[in-house]
Order: sequence, then C-alpha cells, then structure tokens
Amino acid sequence: MNYNFFTKKNKGTPQSQPIPGREAEMIQGRSGGWMFDAGIWQMLRRCLLIGTAKSTYYAGKQELTEDFVATIKEAIAQNPARVGEEIVYASDGRAINNSAPILALVLLSMGETPEAKKAFMEIFPQVVRTGSHFYEWLNYTKSMRGFGKVVREAGKGWLSREDVKGLAYQLLKYQQRLGFSNRDALRLFHVKPPTQDHDFLYHWVVKGWEELPTEIPCDALTQIWWYEWLKRNPEQTHEAILKGRLTHEMTAPVGKMDKQAWQLLFQEMPIGAMLRNLGSLTELGVLRADESANILRVEAVLTNKERLRKGRIHPIDVLKALKTYKSGGQLGRSKKTWNPVSRIVDILEKALELSFDVVEPTGKVFMHAVDVSGSMSYYTVSSVGLTCCEIATTMALVTAKAEKNYMIRGFATDFRDLGITAKDSFSSALQKASNQNFGGTDASVAYDWMIKNRFKADVICFWTDSESWANNYQHPSQALAKYRQKVNPNAKAVYVTLAPYRITLVDPNDPLSWDMGGFDPSTPRIIQMLATGEL
Repeated sequence: MNYNFFTKKNKGTPQSQPIPGREAEMIQGRSGGWMFDAGIWQMLRRCLLIGTAKSTYYAGKQELTEDFVATIKEAIAQNPARVGEEIVYASDGRAINNSAPILALVLLSMGETPEAKKAFMEIFPQVVRTGSHFYEWLNYTKSMRGFGKVVREAGKGWLSREDVKGLAYQLLKYQQRLGFSNRDALRLFHVKPPTQDHDFLYHWVVKGWEELPTEIPCDALTQIWWYEWLKRNPEQTHEAILKGRLTHEMTAPVGKMDKQAWQLLFQEMPIGAMLRNLGSLTELGVLRADESANILRVEAVLTNKERLRKGRIHPIDVLKALKTYKSGGQLGRSKKTWNPVSRIVDILEKALELSFDVVEPTGKVFMHAVDVSGSMSYYTVSSVGLTCCEIATTMALVTAKAEKNYMIRGFATDFRDLGITAKDSFSSALQKASNQNFGGTDASVAYDWMIKNRFKADVICFWTDSESWANNYQHPSQALAKYRQKVNPNAKAVYVTLAPYRITLVDPNDPLSWDMGGFDPSTPRIIQMLATGEL
C-alpha cells in the first residue's frame, strides 16, 4: 500500500471542476460539468439556428427561452447592427424554422437606441417574407411590446410593397393566422393604397366581393378572382386550378378535392409544399410506383440543388419528410396513412444529401465522434420524433459521404463503433445510432481511444450538446493536448454544438479548435474548408 495516487502529479482536472487558472473563462453547465464560456455571440447564433421552443434533457423551454431573450438584449445593447446580421443569416434557410429569427426581430425593435430601430427596419423585409411570417411577427409584437411608430412603419411597408401580385398571393394564401386577419392588419396600420392595384386588393380584403366582377380587375388579382369564382362554382375545381394557378391552400377550403384536383395541384406544387404533402399524394394515388411521370417530377424537384437553395429547404425539413414518409403516417401530425413508395424514399435520401453544402473530397482523414449519450436521445427537435442524436448522425454522415478517409464512432462514457459507413442510407444510420444511446457524457474518451489505437486524424469532429461531465481526471481540451503530443501535433478539432447552450468544449486559446452552431446546412462545407486551411 502506498500514496502514489495522491502524491503523483496529475496534469488533468475532473470535469466537475474548472481547470486551475482558467476559472474566469469557464462556466458550469446544467449537467454539473465545467466548460468554457462560448460568449453571447456564439450563444445568439445557436439560439437563432436551433431555437429554444422545445425542452432539452437539461432545461425546459421556458428557461432556455429566457436565456435566449437575455442574450439578445445584451447583444443589442453592444452592437444592434451585428444582431441584425445574425438574424438575417439564420433566417435565410439556415435556422430549422423562422420562429427564432422572428422573435429576435421583435426584440431588436424594442432596442432603445436609434441604431437598433434602424437595424430592425433594414432587415424586416428579409426576415418577414410570407404572410405566415407576418402574422407570427404581429402575434409576438402584440404580446411583447405593442404597436409603436417603428412597428407601424414596418407593417405599412410590408402591406404596401410594390409587388402587388406577390402581396395578393400572400394575402390570399394566408387570410388569417394567430388571431389576426388581413382586414385587422390593414386597419391596425391605417394603410393607404399607393396605387390603383393596391386599392383593388385592399377593397377585396376589407369588404370582399358580394358579386363576382365580370372581368378580372387587374393582373395582380387574377388568383383572387379565380378563388372567388371557385367559391361560387366548387364543382369546377379543376378549371379553377388550371386557369387560376391556385395552390392547395387556396383550393382546399372552397373546392372539391378529388384525386384529379390533387394531380393538377401537384403539377405546379412548390418544393416546400411537395415535401409536406408526399404522404397525402401517396394516399390519394397520385404518387404510385407505376405513375412514372409523377415520380420523375418528384425527383426533378427534390434533387435539384438550386431549387433546394431557392426554396430555403433546410436539411432538417428533408430529414423530417424522410422519416415521416417512411413511417406511412405513424409519425407527424397527419391522421392519414399510406404505403410508402420505395422510389420516393430513395429520392428523399438523395435530397437530404444534396441539401447540405459539400464539395469534392479533401483527402484529409476525419474522425466523427457522435454524442450518443442519454441527453442526446431525449432532446426532440420536431413533432416527428427527430432527436438531437439523429440529427448529429445525419450531419456526421453527410460530411463522411463527401470524403474518402473517415471513421464514425459514438461516445458517451466510452467510444464505440456504431457500424455506420458512407454506404449507409440516412435511414439505416439513424437506426444504428438510436440503438446505441446510453449513459453519461465524456467527450475526452474519443481522444483516449485515438491515442490507444494511434489513429492519426487530421480533423476530429464532435457532434454534441457539449454537456461533458462524466470524467474524473481530465477535460476534453486536456485530452486533445495529449493526443497532439502523442499522435498528431497538427490535429484540428471541430465541436458542433447541437443545443442552445452557452457552453463550449473549445479552449479559446487553441488556434486549431473551432466551435460551430448546429443545424446549419453549410457546416459540412465549412469543416472541409477548415481541414484544408481555406478558413
């Protein structure tokens, strides 16, 4: 018996304690472990990209959103223009939906300085693009601040924009939401029509048409005229769809929706609507294995990178569609059931890969460490049952598919083979990762395994919520230092944080480590650029 355990110098530190001398740079996570402070700007981006409207394993949505709001207010006080840039960045197809950017937009309008008001007005039309966005903004504004001068200017501008045809489309498609109607909005903001076409549109919004005009008042109101005609002639739904180019949101409330009506709508269906309606179209028989022309249209739309980009289709949208469609209606909010068409599943798999921004292989060696601990399987980011672990696996796999030299393993309290390769479909990879969820979280075990096995990685990518706590002798940053000392001194580390927390596993003094906010479609491409030194 001796006291080597006590007298032997230990260079590591339990994760339940801050690293000596670095206390001012570290904060305690909700798991009890100590991590570095990511700062308000990294926290702001995470919250905007990920959102805080769902509870995580370690915190409820109320607590998370209070932290989000406090972060935004602090950031607005420091640099409102930069806050505006972050909101636009997230809103432009990078956030999992537009709700967090819209909430942030309302808080920006509440900033006390002229700079904050200016930033709000400048970015408003870039963030509030649809009628749905407009009513969500109105709802948050009413609850949080009221309708002052800057809000009235923004509302008037949105309702009197030059593109009358585009405005008419939005006001027809979204006639009311969240306790507001189009008529309420026009009266609230005292909007005066800047042109005759606006006057025609506002008249329809406020008073409707008791009698259908014999002629379409103006080109901007063509869809509205055919919508009103369909209300009076519901048995002529097919004609209204063809001649009025109506969408399913315009047609369904007033027309007769048979298979042929859906077939006609399908021919012009935008990419977002197509993703959401694949199950319904299959149930109705529009999408069948023997309907080759329709299957080819789905493929042409969903596997077109430019359409995915212009439609602001987030990879998580495609992942949700894939998982929901494969379930045959057992997942998601739809009460319909269908037999999935195998070819549609294959198309969605390809669309998911294309929705991320990747390029040709870099030739570097990648180690992907996917957090499969219990907290990652608990956090569900959508109503269709997508866990943080599943999203982490998807992002790791798409990065691996772009490369030739890689390994994907899972970590919790040990570092294990998940059996996932680039040949896996996303569906099979999700199943393999989900079957491995276990235990607490210790990111340092990845480095321990690579040291033991002399695995020389150029880039180590962690996909995690960053709540690492289950180690009694070292922090991940200390384990990385050992790995560089013993295996590869030039190893780069990227930590992709997939929860809206203000913690990071990145040592701010380490120039070869980076922290990134999760769910961003550009993340795989950025990792490739970091690997090659382009960034």
